[in-house]
Amino acid sequence: MAGLFRWLLRLFTAAVILAFLAGATVYYLAARSLPNYEAVHNVARITAPVEIVRDNANVPHVFGESDTDVFFGLGFAHAQDRLWQMTMLRRTAQGRLSELFGSRTLAVDELVRRLDIYGLAQSSMKAQDPYAMAALQAYADGVNAWIGRVNADARGRGAPEFFLFSPEIAMWQPADSIALVKLMGLSLSSHLETEVLRARLSLLIGAERVRDLMPDAPGQGIAALPDYAALAPGILPSSAPLDRMAEGILSPFGPRAFASASNVFAAAPNRSAAGGTLLASDPHLGFTAPSIWYLARLELESGGVIGGTIPGIPAILTGRSADLGWGMTTAYLDDQDVYLEQLNPENSEEYRAPEGFAPFETRRSIIRVAGSEPVTITMRWTENGPVLPGGHFGLGSITPPGHVTALGWTLLSGADTSLSAALKLMRARNVDEALEAGRFFIAPAQNLVVVDRETIALQTVGAMPRRMAEHQSQGRLPVPGWREENRWQGWLNYAANPRFRAPESGILGNTNNKLLDRPFPLHVSYDWGDTQRIERWKTLMTRRSVHTRESFIEAQLDTVSFTAQSLLPLIARDLWFTGEPAPAGSPERRRQRALELLAAWNGEMNEHLPEPLIYAAWLRHLQDRLIRDELGPLADEFAHVEPLFIERVFRDIDGASAWCDIRQSGATETCTEIARLALDEALLWLSETYGGSLESLRWGAAHQAWHDHPVLGEVPFLKWFVNIRQPTSGGDNTLNRGLTHARDPEPFANVHGAGFRGVFDFADPDSSVFVISTGQSGHPLSRHYDDLGELWRRGEYIPMSLDPALARAAAVGVTRLVPDALP
Repeated sequence: MAGLFRWLLRLFTAAVILAFLAGATVYYLAARSLPNYEAVHNVARITAPVEIVRDNANVPHVFGESDTDVFFGLGFAHAQDRLWQMTMLRRTAQGRLSELFGSRTLAVDELVRRLDIYGLAQSSMKAQDPYAMAALQAYADGVNAWIGRVNADARGRGAPEFFLFSPEIAMWQPADSIALVKLMGLSLSSHLETEVLRARLSLLIGAERVRDLMPDAPGQGIAALPDYAALAPGILPSSAPLDRMAEGILSPFGPRAFASASNVFAAAPNRSAAGGTLLASDPHLGFTAPSIWYLARLELESGGVIGGTIPGIPAILTGRSADLGWGMTTAYLDDQDVYLEQLNPENSEEYRAPEGFAPFETRRSIIRVAGSEPVTITMRWTENGPVLPGGHFGLGSITPPGHVTALGWTLLSGADTSLSAALKLMRARNVDEALEAGRFFIAPAQNLVVVDRETIALQTVGAMPRRMAEHQSQGRLPVPGWREENRWQGWLNYAANPRFRAPESGILGNTNNKLLDRPFPLHVSYDWGDTQRIERWKTLMTRRSVHTRESFIEAQLDTVSFTAQSLLPLIARDLWFTGEPAPAGSPERRRQRALELLAAWNGEMNEHLPEPLIYAAWLRHLQDRLIRDELGPLADEFAHVEPLFIERVFRDIDGASAWCDIRQSGATETCTEIARLALDEALLWLSETYGGSLESLRWGAAHQAWHDHPVLGEVPFLKWFVNIRQPTSGGDNTLNRGLTHARDPEPFANVHGAGFRGVFDFADPDSSVFVISTGQSGHPLSRHYDDLGELWRRGEYIPMSLDPALARAAAVGVTRLVPDALP
């Protein structure tokens, strides 16, 4: 027996030693790719030495004797910290994810290739101005210089993730950066899916009820919704859920609720306590680890510029120089149209055009799939745009027999100068020059807010389709593509884009809300991204006669929900403090207690409070009860609460209270009854999910920010090291927005919000601040992988200084790039 014990002990000891050695080996190999920020590198393709000074937040300050050398340094720094992220973004834009991930990403690759994102990026190279061409080439050279160092010095393949996949890293090309700009546009537009959903609903419930569930943004000038059944005869109503083949954490295509959101606002000197202009910017995108944002400072010949970049793109997309600050929000400009293309009954390779049947433009593409045979797809284009299969975005459900659907989209331009525009904006010295730079933005459309030391302005940038006044649906529904009145007549002149310069109020801002009310076809859009946050923003801006950096920070971090403040009095007006006292522990008593808590709540979505969770659960169950019997599985497309819909129902606008009656029941239910049933259902769900008393609930426990690694975040054991989870305040409709996942089993997880925050004060520019949601490094073993994340969660910032001495004083390292010819 003793001998057996000794052998077991020896085997156990050997296993422990082997496990330790294996772990040490893995750590050693992974750690090899951590860059040494104090190194000197001899590189080609620079004209003079370049310095990359990294401050104590690991923000690189790039200094060189020419702009091209500085862009080279930015490419080098991006690659040092985010090489895996950059290569994944590039693979996504090229439609080459399946080479690594197999059939799970095949639908994503297929859709990206049908849109020809990378081919259009390559075509757009010749449209760039000479400065942009030189910057793109220098940036690519900088990325490739680091890839060369990785290969030459055996630096752990450049990132730990490469040990799990092919170690080959293709050299960066200038077109790759343009492709990444287009890739961002894939996630910033929702009009395609909105058109499909509106068509589905109009067939199922009629145009009047569609206006309840997808109401027009407040304002006038909206024409009546056309009858989709007349536009597309032969389509039958269906409540089946929309097909979303190209979904998943690696996909750039998300549901329409995630089509971005952002805040940006500015104050003129007469509304600033210190007498300088103010600007606050916080663009909202999906959370990942690392963040999509990367902070950097460039010392250009025109002066220093600092702010947020996206690895792979050589531009400060939101930030400031010594004289100018800028931020952007998604404009929700209607830059997409879905066309029904009729096939020739005699020849399926032709489609109907205004002059008769015309052949499709076709091209084949081979998608290599890990673990499977390659897949060949045939891509087809009409004069209106690429043909998309019916399995994407639910297009098959609204396509009549004998037809296919094509997509018109400004993003699908082969002469896209948006990157040139971004580089012009970085070098602008005043508002007028910045507005002129906006002329060259094509897509994605943005609301650009710019401030110099004296003036503030807001300009919608991006190409606006020129539609005919006779357009059958005014861009709100799919339409026959062969009818001339439905086709785009090119793009509108830049002068037609909305512009607001130096308003008398001294305050400008946008939260993706409706900007203006103009008749079609100059309307900009019928669908906007916000009707709620803007109301809270107006309250905060008008509460003070003058603003400060601190008041702008306060507004940026505000978590009071105007939606909660406005909806609770409506849905609970007949429930507050009513009914007989109920015994402790009974459902009635729990409901009464919940109502007591909500009655005393001010609508602040604070992570430490129970009321936000009770409110969110109630509204979620309420909306589902209102629409589920009419829509069936299609109700899943409205997983996020639609505040205007709830308001219309409980105010009975145009008969909208009809939604409260359950069609399948014999009785006629009132809205008060549905509200009470939904509250009881929500409280039961809260009890089953979290247990305990209502007072013990915490919004932050349910509203954790999910900064997940797109690949390793799903791997057992590794996910505990690479995913970053944080309890957070805010919600779907607060200025400090934390858009919820809206899907079981964790519907209130925070998955989309302000990955970058910046506040710029031109009375004292070096007092400006910014932060991102994770850290600068994409390497899980780096201390800079998540060091800014806790600051971000607490609503703290780091300085945004252009003073080289400050950067050097607290530097964590200085990387020197020396031309090969120099010692």
